[in-house]
Amino acid sequence: MRIIKMIRGACHGFEPYVAGKPVETLKRELGIKSVIKLASNENPLGASKQTIKAIKANLEKIFFYPDSSSFELKKSLSERYLLPTENVFVAAGGDEIIELIAKLFFNPEDEVVISKHSFIRYGMAVMLMSSKAVVVPMKDGFAYDLSALAKACNKNTKAVFVTNPNNPTGTYNTKQELSEFFKKLPLNKFDSKPVVILDEAYFEYASLEKDYPNGLDYLKNNPNLIVFRTFSKIYGLAGLRVAYGFASKEIVDYIERIRPPFNVNFLAQVAAKAAIIDKEQVAKSQKLVKKEKRYLYREFEKLNIKYLKSAANFILFNARPLKGKELFTKLLNNGVITRAMDEYDLHEWVRVTVGLHKENELFIKKLKIFLET
Repeated sequence: MRIIKMIRGACHGFEPYVAGKPVETLKRELGIKSVIKLASNENPLGASKQTIKAIKANLEKIFFYPDSSSFELKKSLSERYLLPTENVFVAAGGDEIIELIAKLFFNPEDEVVISKHSFIRYGMAVMLMSSKAVVVPMKDGFAYDLSALAKACNKNTKAVFVTNPNNPTGTYNTKQELSEFFKKLPLNKFDSKPVVILDEAYFEYASLEKDYPNGLDYLKNNPNLIVFRTFSKIYGLAGLRVAYGFASKEIVDYIERIRPPFNVNFLAQVAAKAAIIDKEQVAKSQKLVKKEKRYLYREFEKLNIKYLKSAANFILFNARPLKGKELFTKLLNNGVITRAMDEYDLHEWVRVTVGLHKENELFIKKLKIFLET
């Protein structure tokens, strides 16, 4: 077809992100009645009662367009994190934030430094903008090597992606490591340090670690830093697609210029505003994940399964003697959805979300069957 010749070169061969299928879809496809989803790092407790109440109270207003500026949500975030609203922005999930940053900064001649085994959407955004991704190996195979990332920067480096804690490995970098990283970053051809995009999607879970850094503490001395978080994980709003970020007022101003109008829908704004002040739900979720991770660690050790200790609400574990995709398929066909890691070049590994105790027990029960046969 002639139209193919008109498509941008960066889009040729571009592979879409493979999202997890909904539970109801899998029930229908596999012909089974019971399915538990431990694949997408959602909060098994769901959204808080206060959040659900706020959504229900506003259902009759959905015929209106939302506030395109998300003023009330930004105000709540400003009050929660003690930063001016001019330093706050919101978007339709972390994926939109990544794409907005890419559209704002990345040119074909630019280099963007990312870590191997980090969130796949970074590399996709770089590719879509025809920029060059410089991929740096991980330290000990599974943790961000911030020193190596800084060394990989040169005159053409426009940006560096850092995930803390990292998805899918669950590893994190300490306060000292992050502080040293900012000091080591060299100047580029713009006589500026590269833009650092700090993804803290799992911030609330990782904040239980004593030496885990809060990205907001680095904003004042690093004007090229962008920190973003999400309501999809601990706040249980994955289905509404809403995330938020913090940056200098200059960066936020340009993000506001290029974002789509009405990008955060009305109910998402209402729900997020209610969720951000519900500290009780956050504490309950943290407690659940901390307890259930200990349970899963013990069970993995009993089965002699190699795993990585995680600062998030998921665990990466080795599927040997099976390949990750093999174990994923066996579990899937038996009503347990996990996540194979082939797209992350981790072919022997599987990522499992920490669920409710009964869900984790069923997962372990099925796991024993497939790894012992």
